[in-house]
Amino acid sequence: MSDPLSPASLFALGLFAALWLIAGLWAVGRGVAMQRRSAFVAGQTERLASLVEASPQLPVIVRADWRIEAGERLGRWLGLDGGPRNFDELRGLDAGLDAAGHEALRQAILGAQRGAKPFTLNLTPRGGSRTIVFQGMAAPPAVGGPGSVLLWLSDATDGQQALVRARAERDEAMAAFEALSGLIEAAPFPMWFRETDMRLALVNAAYVRAVEAKSAAAVIDEGTELCEPVAGVSATDAAEAARAAGSAQQRTVPVTIEGERRIMRVVDVPLAPEGGRVIGIAGYAIDIQELESERGAHRRFVDTQRELLDRLSAAVAQFGPDQELVFANLPFRRLFAIGADEVAEARSFARLLDAWRDAGRTPEVRDYPQWRQAHVDWFARAEAGEEEWLLRDGTHLHVVAQPTPDGGLLLIAEDRTEQVQLASTRDTLLRVRTATFDNLFEAVAVFAPDGRLHLWNQRFRRLWSVDEPTLAAHPRVDQLMNGLADRLAKPNQVSIVQEVIRAATLERQQRVGQIRFRDGRHFDFAAIPLPDGNALLIMLDVTDSRKIEGALRERNEALEAADKVKTAFLSRMSYELRTPLTSIGGFAEMLQAGYAGKLGEQQQAYVDAIIDSVGVLSRQIDNVLDLAQGEAGTLAIERAPVDVRALLDAALGDAGALAGDEKVELVGQLADGLGRIDGDAPRLSRLFAGLLDNAIRYTAPARRGDGRVLLHADGNARGVEIVVSDNGPGLPEAVAAVTRGEQAGTQSGGIGIALARQLVAAHGGTMEVLSEKGQGTLVRIHLPRGA
Repeated sequence: MSDPLSPASLFALGLFAALWLIAGLWAVGRGVAMQRRSAFVAGQTERLASLVEASPQLPVIVRADWRIEAGERLGRWLGLDGGPRNFDELRGLDAGLDAAGHEALRQAILGAQRGAKPFTLNLTPRGGSRTIVFQGMAAPPAVGGPGSVLLWLSDATDGQQALVRARAERDEAMAAFEALSGLIEAAPFPMWFRETDMRLALVNAAYVRAVEAKSAAAVIDEGTELCEPVAGVSATDAAEAARAAGSAQQRTVPVTIEGERRIMRVVDVPLAPEGGRVIGIAGYAIDIQELESERGAHRRFVDTQRELLDRLSAAVAQFGPDQELVFANLPFRRLFAIGADEVAEARSFARLLDAWRDAGRTPEVRDYPQWRQAHVDWFARAEAGEEEWLLRDGTHLHVVAQPTPDGGLLLIAEDRTEQVQLASTRDTLLRVRTATFDNLFEAVAVFAPDGRLHLWNQRFRRLWSVDEPTLAAHPRVDQLMNGLADRLAKPNQVSIVQEVIRAATLERQQRVGQIRFRDGRHFDFAAIPLPDGNALLIMLDVTDSRKIEGALRERNEALEAADKVKTAFLSRMSYELRTPLTSIGGFAEMLQAGYAGKLGEQQQAYVDAIIDSVGVLSRQIDNVLDLAQGEAGTLAIERAPVDVRALLDAALGDAGALAGDEKVELVGQLADGLGRIDGDAPRLSRLFAGLLDNAIRYTAPARRGDGRVLLHADGNARGVEIVVSDNGPGLPEAVAAVTRGEQAGTQSGGIGIALARQLVAAHGGTMEVLSEKGQGTLVRIHLPRGA
């Protein structure tokens, strides 16, 4: 059994165990601290790596053996598929650095390896638009081994583009500045620039010439001012006022330029870029001497013009660009009843129109507001406008509105009432003369003193068978007659006509002659000198007179006797028939009026029948007299313009009652172009009424309620065609009835047909009667426009 340990041993053993425990605890603490430090270093390393990755510059280490240590960004920047591991991989087939750039980078790296010389290269990889800046230096020993080179790569694409743009903008700004400087220098008027101390810093050549200085430098050094002080205000004071106001200031002052006194408009403009502090005062001066002279001349011209306008007979008014009345001459004020105070008041054009309307000095229009606005718009028109104003009192005004260049209006009104009346009278006289000229029985032509055809009527044209264009060319008498010689039986007789016309135009002597046409017609002609120097040629057809001249001599006495008998018979018949008929009608009208006492209903009907019969008998007597005169050749036709449609409408209206009583359908078909003809209206009215009356009376007994009478009328430029047709028994039966004298209606119908032929022939027309037994009768009448 061993001896127990002594206290000293136990103490030593306890001390060793304690030391051992302390050493273990220290080792554990040291390990934990090292672990924490390692984690901190790893975190720092990761943060540094992230910072390097996020940095716009890329670090690259090139070893002495040309191996490369770099991130994946180097491959992306160079357009390579992956990160290069050696220097030769920086040059790919289709990407990376080209041969020249690769070699330049190699030489720069060699220089850094050998002499520790830093370098900077700008290279652009193939197939890309990047610009990469290579900055190289010898690598620190802690980064790479001996012979290593540290490269810093940065993408300078945006910077290079911005630099290019900045250089371009600088070049443009410099070019614009040089152009502006050249423009200022070449300006024909003085220009200058003052610095903030109001001293001149820049002047152009025009300024130097104006102050008669040697050079711009001399002007600036001496501070020579262009403008002299005016009313205590100097040029610098005016510039200071412009700076204080912060806006351009202008003034008009007299200036001595090259020894001559001129009026100049001087403008000072403070220069403050984008509303900042004023950096100087620019100024320029414009010579307005001519402008002021022109203004004075213009004012004198306006005054003279207004004095002249006051002396004109035409009414003239001027309106300014604001549409207010500026001036109105005396005729205008009289015409539109404007006082001098209203002119001074400068009333607007629209208000004047309203006042003129109230006074009846504007035409009556349906929509006055629209008319008023249309005339106010005269100020905005580019061309002049003309109108005719017919006022309520019959005044006829010709109004001209002329816009002025300054936006105003010149209004001219001329009273043409008297001219319009004279023109209307003249036109009426010309129409009357033309109608008279064309309706003469003679062929008439007027030749001018030089022998040219001046006027002619239609009978002259038809006589010689010449077309209108030939006559409208106004040929000479020799040219005209030589072309018409073949119309004469003896072509050489055309010289007689020429000689007669020559004697009338040149010798002013009246000559006569006779010619015979190839178709056997004979004409007497005469040339009569006219007061205006022209000659009148008259040609009268005497063919018939020559043919019947012998017969007339033989039968003259017999015809005179027969004419006396016929005239006495017609006069006696007219008197003996009309006298008792007038008495019957007069007494019947007295009975109808109640002079013999009030009539009963039956008695009134009898009296009405008597009056109607008197009217029918009166028309029949007129028809008989006209028929007798027509057969005797003494039927006188009074010609005047006749409205054919009005006559036909009246005839249809008068025949409507008879058609209704006889139960006959009466139809009228009247065209729109009937117009007027020259004829005897009362006789034409009886003609149309008689034809309708006959047709209705013939048709009613045969058709028994289904009779039909048609009146058709149409017209053209030559004449009017009228057709009356019925579906009655036909004309042969009517003619037989007239022959037998069985019916009064039939008799009157026969007389109506015969009289119709006479009246139509007397009007120069034609009449055609077509009739078929049992089918009806058609009467076609053609009446010419003129006689």
